[in-house]
Amino acid sequence: MLRLHKHILAHLLSSPATSPVSHLHRLISAAAPAISSSTGFAVEEYLVSTCGLTRPQALKACPKLSHLKSPSKPDAVLALLAGLGLSAADIASLVARDPRFLCAKVEKTLGPVVAGLAGVGLSPSEVTRLVSLSPHSFRSRSIVSKLHYCLPLFGSSENLLQALKRSSSLLSSDLDGVVKPNVALLRECGLGACDIAKLCSNQPGLLTINPERFKGLVACAEKIGVPRGSGLFRHALHAIAFDSEETITARVEHLKTTFMWTDGEVGIAVSRFPLMLSRSKESLQRRSEFLISEVGLEPAFVAHRPVMLGHSLEGRLRPRYYAVKFLKENGLLKRDPNYSTVFKMSEKVFRKKFIFPHKEAALHLAEDYDAACKGEVPTNFRFT
Repeated sequence: MLRLHKHILAHLLSSPATSPVSHLHRLISAAAPAISSSTGFAVEEYLVSTCGLTRPQALKACPKLSHLKSPSKPDAVLALLAGLGLSAADIASLVARDPRFLCAKVEKTLGPVVAGLAGVGLSPSEVTRLVSLSPHSFRSRSIVSKLHYCLPLFGSSENLLQALKRSSSLLSSDLDGVVKPNVALLRECGLGACDIAKLCSNQPGLLTINPERFKGLVACAEKIGVPRGSGLFRHALHAIAFDSEETITARVEHLKTTFMWTDGEVGIAVSRFPLMLSRSKESLQRRSEFLISEVGLEPAFVAHRPVMLGHSLEGRLRPRYYAVKFLKENGLLKRDPNYSTVFKMSEKVFRKKFIFPHKEAALHLAEDYDAACKGEVPTNFRFT
């Protein structure tokens, strides 16, 4: 494969703003031998031998590159990619995903994009990650203006790159017609910069949906009992993102059945912990069986303290319940505990209140509790 030395990108990014593209062109011209056009250019063989694609991948890509008559343009693209620091495997993966990337114009498109991304603050390694995450968007010069807008929105380049791993369509969406109106609506709903950054990082696809549909999503969040301006509004949008109203209604009905809640109780529960709508049926069923059937909590008690449903069943709820139950059965607690408080407190506070004070009276309590937290819940905690 045609490769440039690693210093190409450094030269490009350090060049004066007025001439990065022409500088890149000179570097490529100096590093790559001139290749004359040939009507016998075999695209499939080039993809396999030079780009590193498998034979099936090359066969699939060939129709998209049938117009190529020589390797000169793809050679220049490969030189740029190598200069950016992409490995042979990375380049093969990129070309397999987006074969037309090999047809991009280095001087008119890719070079200015690389220089522009450096101008908005991306480091060379971040530019490399970006081209791997979103090759289709990378071969459009509009990516620079989109990054200029999105970087402050997400709070950092790392947050943005992580979001692109979840939804690379963000950079191919209409910035003025879709993304900006959706962000404006979030601000109208009372979300500040930090909340928007968190929501967009977890659900970047929300920004790319049709603005009218997005308004319907906002209305649906209000309908389930989470008003605009509430600190939980971001969580409500996260929980119901991309779901139809029928799907959300069915989930609410499932909650009523699973936890034996009335209409009023399910409304309270969802409004206080909307993320429960994103939990699987199996997860909810197991928590209901544990909290109501085993621990003995009343359905109404759980409805008013639904955050319990967000805690790990095996890593927090069961171990703490069994530890407290052991202390209670052995007369080591002065009064019955409030399990909502027991489940809510931090691990450090729980150990300080329920484990450390009893290490002499119950020699194996800490050991058994540690085992329980790892999923090795003993039949009975040992007293001696």
